[in-house]
Amino acid sequence: MMISIYVCIKHVPETSAQVTIIGPKRIDESVEFITNPYDEYAIEEALTFKEESNASEVVAVTVGNNTAQKSLRHALAMGCDRGILVKTEERFIDAIYVAHALHKAISMDGQPRIIFCGKQSIDQEGMQTPFRLAALFGLPIGSCAIGLKKHDKSVSIERESEEATVETLSIMLPCIITTSKGLNNPRYPKLPDIMKAKRKEIKIHEIANLGIDTDGAIMNLVQLKHSNTKRPVKLLKGMTPAEMADQLVYQLLHEDKIV
Repeated sequence: MMISIYVCIKHVPETSAQVTIIGPKRIDESVEFITNPYDEYAIEEALTFKEESNASEVVAVTVGNNTAQKSLRHALAMGCDRGILVKTEERFIDAIYVAHALHKAISMDGQPRIIFCGKQSIDQEGMQTPFRLAALFGLPIGSCAIGLKKHDKSVSIERESEEATVETLSIMLPCIITTSKGLNNPRYPKLPDIMKAKRKEIKIHEIANLGIDTDGAIMNLVQLKHSNTKRPVKLLKGMTPAEMADQLVYQLLHEDKIV
């Protein structure tokens, strides 16, 4: 029986790219795009999981336009066996739609033993897609893994909690795991791996042909705007440390209203 591991990835603008808005809902896509960095930890963990188990293959899955094949080829060069692209020309689609698209594509392809995802994407940072995907599959999910150990019918993960403590969870297989920085060191593809990746299969599904029904639970992008990165600076000087602390608290409470 084919035992498949799936890893969900995203094609995103490079972290240092200067993104330019060229319309109400469009950006200049001539900037460099890369595989979402958190997803590289997911790819590495999926490959390690395959090596340590009797899994048959690792399948990389993404939702995007044709250029997203670049990220799929990167995953294949790292060691994934094949890829699946759910093709759409819409750059900004919400987590509900993406989760349904991933669920449909994976369900049509096979039975997942485990699904890995990065904990978030660096462009939209919604942190919703893996949880919605888990709900659609009816699978347990472990988030923000910084350590993982495989057992026969379960996995143990270490994760950082909001209180900066480390929790250890045991999750039955099949399940979904989201990966965080520190979990592993993603391998760097060498030239022979890159050449082999060009010959590996990428299956393409048109998103419009998947028959996705989300019962109208879709968010629509209204307009893109640049965030305000220039803020006034107020220096607190000529006071004792206690006076400066009082002034800072007053500023945050009554003027900035952020506390």
